[in-house]
Amino acid sequence: MRKYHVYGLGAALVDTEIEVSDQDLTMLGVDKGVMTLVDRERQETILNTLEGHLIHAKQASGGSAANSIIAASYFGAKTFYSCKVADDALGEFYMNDLRAAGVDANYSQKSVEGVTGTCLVMITPDAERSMNTYLGISETLSASELHHAALKDSEYLYMEGYLVTSPTGRAAAIEAREMAQANGVKTALSFSDPGMVEFFRDGLQEMLGGGVDMIFCNQDEALGWAQSSTLNDAVAALKKVARTFAITLGAKGALVFDGEQLIEIEPRAVSAVDTNGAGDMFAGAFLYGITNGLNFADAGRLASISAAEVVSNYGPRLPAAKHGELLATA
Repeated sequence: MRKYHVYGLGAALVDTEIEVSDQDLTMLGVDKGVMTLVDRERQETILNTLEGHLIHAKQASGGSAANSIIAASYFGAKTFYSCKVADDALGEFYMNDLRAAGVDANYSQKSVEGVTGTCLVMITPDAERSMNTYLGISETLSASELHHAALKDSEYLYMEGYLVTSPTGRAAAIEAREMAQANGVKTALSFSDPGMVEFFRDGLQEMLGGGVDMIFCNQDEALGWAQSSTLNDAVAALKKVARTFAITLGAKGALVFDGEQLIEIEPRAVSAVDTNGAGDMFAGAFLYGITNGLNFADAGRLASISAAEVVSNYGPRLPAAKHGELLATA
């Protein structure tokens, strides 16, 4: 038995979520449905322009991998998260929020001067999320933030694809993967965003190396990786770089491959209001499942109903108590 079910590596971002219209996005020049890296001034300009819009989400520790790790922890997994925050109020808040969620981290590591990263999440009436992210100090996340003992004592390493945008973050992901593989720790990577696949393909391939145990992606990311318009081609392409994988299909459910068979996961019909965090929840629930006795089909069902619950509420995460209810109904 290893100490941790899942060890996560990713950015530390404090989220702000705002309702906008498609006209707002056009007026602001925001690309819809993807994550765009921006500087601090650009983020502040958008916030000032949208002043007065309804903010649904309370301030919470975010970042793609962090959302997944916190979800896994709420379900009952033992988790560890490596990230980088600054010695500022948001950094202190972020680490306290992780601790409150039951996630272990290198809390004794001294924070450094700088600004903790933030993410502005803009939600349109069709529930689509468009993100403008200022990485702040997360841009300098490096191998120095890896906790070797915790990583080696985990069942799975889970990395977010967003790390590919930072040279030091990408290097940290590669080192983490190599360390995991050398110590019998299974490896999982999320493609994170269609833009990562389109614009950082070579970097993602470096992070994948000779292949990983698990890939999480949505349909657009899978098709982008395959450079094809058919799911059959996407499945074939993913099999070349991962032993297993999960492709989320939005309202159509998901496809999971357990290494031998492709399994269709039925969707749960909900009224979507906010797709932010759906993929993160799917990955977190799925990783909890396969590290706690569930097969891929059952883990996929838990992940699917959990993601459906997320999109039917505002914000990328659910209250801690809700996870137990989802386990009971899965």
